[in-house]
Amino acid sequence: MNKSYALLLALALLQGCQSLAPKTDVQTPAPVAGKSAEKPVVYGSFKQDTLYSLLVAELAGQRNRFDIALANYVDQAGKTQDPAVSERAYRIAEYLGADEPALDTALIWARNDPQNLDAQRAAAIQLARAGRYDDSMTYMEKVLQGQGDTHFDFLALSAAETDQHTRDGLMQSFDRLLVKYPENSQLVFGKALLLNQDDKPQQALDLLEAHPPQNGEIAPVLLRARLLQALNRGPEALPLLRGAIRDNPEDKRLRLTYARTLVEQDRIDDAKAEFESLLQQYPEDDEIRYSLALVCLETKHWDEAEGYLQELVERDANVDAAHLNLGRIREERSQPAAALREYALVGPGPDYLPAQLRQADILIANGRSAEASKLLAEAREAQPDYAIQLYLIEAESLGNNGKETQAVQVLEQAIKRYPDDLNLLYTRAMLAEKRNDLAQMEKDLRAIIAREPENAMALNALGYTLADRTTRYGEAKALIEKAHQLTPDDPAVLDSLGWIAYRTGNLEEAERQLRLAFERFPDHEVAAHLGEVLWANGKRREARQVWAKGFEAQADSPILRKTLLRLTGSESL
Repeated sequence: MNKSYALLLALALLQGCQSLAPKTDVQTPAPVAGKSAEKPVVYGSFKQDTLYSLLVAELAGQRNRFDIALANYVDQAGKTQDPAVSERAYRIAEYLGADEPALDTALIWARNDPQNLDAQRAAAIQLARAGRYDDSMTYMEKVLQGQGDTHFDFLALSAAETDQHTRDGLMQSFDRLLVKYPENSQLVFGKALLLNQDDKPQQALDLLEAHPPQNGEIAPVLLRARLLQALNRGPEALPLLRGAIRDNPEDKRLRLTYARTLVEQDRIDDAKAEFESLLQQYPEDDEIRYSLALVCLETKHWDEAEGYLQELVERDANVDAAHLNLGRIREERSQPAAALREYALVGPGPDYLPAQLRQADILIANGRSAEASKLLAEAREAQPDYAIQLYLIEAESLGNNGKETQAVQVLEQAIKRYPDDLNLLYTRAMLAEKRNDLAQMEKDLRAIIAREPENAMALNALGYTLADRTTRYGEAKALIEKAHQLTPDDPAVLDSLGWIAYRTGNLEEAERQLRLAFERFPDHEVAAHLGEVLWANGKRREARQVWAKGFEAQADSPILRKTLLRLTGSESL
């Protein structure tokens, strides 16, 4: 943009400004050629130094000196108290993510233009970002009174990371306004968001169902669907979403949510058809393309999945995830060399470690442990931020392939380099338990607990092992109960509670806790424990049913086979 155009643009922006300062005659540059040149443009009345400062700000912006542009505009917004200047200052601050100037200038704008709903809304949003929720609600109420577009949902969402006291105060503000505006759908939606943040999904759902969305609003429908999923009522979300789609057939969010809900309800073929339809309608949307690839992987449509993943690579979209999943397809086709090539193309990011793990597993499983070790050592050198995780991957791969001694050596090398890392200690403890070295396991877990007395995972692991592998039931019970106090809903801890109850002869309590654990996490190990307790309680048919579910979760489960052999004389049902 040339200098004269930037200058004229600056003056045009200032045309609507009304100064509170005394008037001073200021020479203005020639108007833009064309029709506008036929009429003189009347600019706002400013002192010469004010206008000069604002013109410098505009020119600075054209030269990407946004620091100067922002500083000058904020300064003049404070000095002039002019609504147009303060709005411009606010827009610049918001664009730059400068929170404090954005708040200051939004408040100046709102104060000097009280009838402007955009100004009141801007002040409300910036106050919410600053954590001043009571003041924010006051400004947002002005927008509501003016029948403007409020953002109560933003106020609620912005409170997600605050403390409970702050959220309680905001909830009271919502309740106060709902007394005055009981049918305002935006207030209802904001309160529902707050309730959901407070882990009250049923109350949030009840509120939304008591106040159906108005004027085809989509967000409340999406929240209702999410709440139904959270309450294990996912099947009810499907007709809700279908009805909303009938009313809003072009709404992409609704259709995406519907497709993902189908996946969550294990209706994979229906989900595949929905994603295919979406991709046909939105062929440039690579997130839909990636979702469809994942659904094809789930349904083992390898050729289709490969096609979509190759398209992603060609389009330079989700490239790492595409290579990771292409590697998975190569493994399914028993092409380890091709899989390794795909995994090697995955760069740093969320898919990097899974790719490293798969490379290590392939190499070690094929007798190439030294090559795997070299690969991971080079990765640690190239990506030092991942060093600890790469040590853990190497140890896990070695352990999973029957090379526990080498795995221990890797962990000891890692612990020498990173003696304060508790994940390394915990992994060595679990490996020691696998090798029947209970003394080393207990030593490592107690070292973790000494540093972190409220480490529920370590407390539970030690307590469970003492309950399962020793007769030190008193110690085991105390450790598990402490873990339960810290994480009362953790299925692994519930499983341990049930197991210590079983080991100490309390079959009724054992069955109760293990049922809870299995309900939350139908894992093969929990299935083995629950089945054994049911067997001991004389419920042998149900025990076999539970074991069958465990085999569905992991067909080659060693703990299930050992349990069956011990109790029934056969490793199979």
